[in-house]
Amino acid sequence: MKLRSTFSNLLLAAAVLVPSACGQTLPPEPYGPVPSERQLAWHELESYAFICITTNTFNDLEWGYGDADPDIFNPSGFDPEQWMPLLKEAGLKGVVLTCKHHDGFCLWPSAYTDYSVKSSAWKDGKGDFVGDVAKAAQKYGMKFGVYLSPWDRHDLRYGSPAYIEYYRDQMRELLTNYGPVFEVWEDGANGGDGYYGGACEKRRIDGRTYYDWPNTNALVHELQPDACIFSDAGPDVRWCGNESGYVGETNWGKMVRADFAPGVYDVDILNGGDENGTDWVPAEVDVSIRPGWFWHESENSEVKSPECLLDIYYSSVGRGANLILNIPPDNRGLFCDEDVRSLEGFAELLKKEFGNCVNGGIKKAEASQVRGGSRTYSARQVLDEDHETYWTTEDGTTSASLTFTFRQPTTVNRAMLREYLPLGQRIASFNIEAQDESGAWKEVAAATTIGHKRLLRFDDVTATALRINILDAKACPVISDVKFYKSGN
Repeated sequence: MKLRSTFSNLLLAAAVLVPSACGQTLPPEPYGPVPSERQLAWHELESYAFICITTNTFNDLEWGYGDADPDIFNPSGFDPEQWMPLLKEAGLKGVVLTCKHHDGFCLWPSAYTDYSVKSSAWKDGKGDFVGDVAKAAQKYGMKFGVYLSPWDRHDLRYGSPAYIEYYRDQMRELLTNYGPVFEVWEDGANGGDGYYGGACEKRRIDGRTYYDWPNTNALVHELQPDACIFSDAGPDVRWCGNESGYVGETNWGKMVRADFAPGVYDVDILNGGDENGTDWVPAEVDVSIRPGWFWHESENSEVKSPECLLDIYYSSVGRGANLILNIPPDNRGLFCDEDVRSLEGFAELLKKEFGNCVNGGIKKAEASQVRGGSRTYSARQVLDEDHETYWTTEDGTTSASLTFTFRQPTTVNRAMLREYLPLGQRIASFNIEAQDESGAWKEVAAATTIGHKRLLRFDDVTATALRINILDAKACPVISDVKFYKSGN
């Protein structure tokens, strides 16, 4: 990945040096911070699952105190191969497993503590929950990620320098023994009351300095160069600022990373980004299919409906963020029936929503301006199914339009747009207009930022043409993909 990134940068630098006399129209220079190779790969995933299970699942808690008997962990029907097909059908492309939550109980037989599955009744202490999930994910072509809570309410060393070595030792185990990892989760909950080896007291830490995050994160990237690190500060992916299932209607993938740390943040900036930010740190929307993050039988009647999940999809993926949807296994280690029905229903809604793309009916694509008049940057580039090609304009242009004319009047009610993020996020506002058979134009949708992806829902409109108007941009607009759909809902 490093060699590929370096090579790409050299090509871009070389292109800038090519004299215009050669007849080649040069691409725009990048605007602001841009994604790394691993961040670009993360963007393409768009949605994946959180899998939260620990001793909490068996003692009906959300946050374990750290004193639970390991024997309570016994998912006797555990089968991650039940999960994977359901997740994949719902469009989720990976799983992030809570390998250790705040209770300190480890779902793998760590060499650095006995507070793990090796001391549990499950498989007579010979099981490896993490290993089984990683293998099932690989079998079904799903990415695998790990959550390792920085806070540990069980361990006596928490709050001392010795705990940081313990935390890093466990990180090494997770990042070297289970194959490729696409994301590492660093939770912002840090410090408070806990068991702490029997001390049963409150311990406070400085979230900015205690964990020595620069060196901890350097270890992660050394062991798994392609893994994105999630926390309130990134460095690769930021929290969206809530657990309700949405990122801001205006969502910039930028912020000033140095202003944040796990547990130290500004909710407004997390939710909407910072249009003048110096670092590329896109948002991830974390939300549970249930009221809680762990399975509770009492919540079986409160599972989110497929329609609710679709709304969440539009307010996360549809606003340029990634969605991590928690589906907590029950005390058998399986998804319960209520969760399965909701996932299956969500999968069906997605098919109806995006199963009928009407782009094939477009006979002509035109732009109000094309950079250098070159085919390389023409309006047709947004229809070619290639994310690496794009339409753009001359430098200094901050408003422009794309017009798509249909062969015959066509009914549409959904739209998707993507910016070409290797050149930075630029667009601040746009709208979509439809032309009827009389030749009149009317606005059918409007929004602010685009980023990796913007999805729009609007009422059915039968149009002879559709026009996208870029109303405001930070630099010349760069659009890689446009799709229109007729939803079956």
